[in-house]
Amino acid sequence: MRDEEMDLNPTEPQGLTETCDEAESSPHEPKWFFDPSIPAEDRVRYTNDIIAALKTVFDPEIPCDIYELGLVYRVEVDGEYLAKIDMTLTAPGCPVAGELTRSIESAVGAVAGLMGVMVNVVFDPPWDQGRMSDEAHIALDFF
Repeated sequence: MRDEEMDLNPTEPQGLTETCDEAESSPHEPKWFFDPSIPAEDRVRYTNDIIAALKTVFDPEIPCDIYELGLVYRVEVDGEYLAKIDMTLTAPGCPVAGELTRSIESAVGAVAGLMGVMVNVVFDPPWDQGRMSDEAHIALDFF
């Protein structure tokens, strides 16, 4: 396939379908992508189970979970049932980056039916407090 024929848009993985319209989501919610072969009812279950798992992972320096902080940008579940998670850190030099990625791999890896988890740390777009949910703002007294 020639380069001009390939879909190189990183926000819409080739062969995967987005499940949440950006207008419906809050800034802290990641974009969700699933392989088309995954049934709709399984997509709902995986979404709920992965969110629950992510909410068990806390930044050790901030008393709030990474999901509500808005650190998770994208979650993909491919046809092999491998979850690929793009996340960021509150600061590029965060000393707990390795600890956070291992915690995510462990928590999300426990979701029934997933065959594995890959976590990718990204810094584009940079994280800011606007990505935090209302729950995180309340927990951190940022109102």
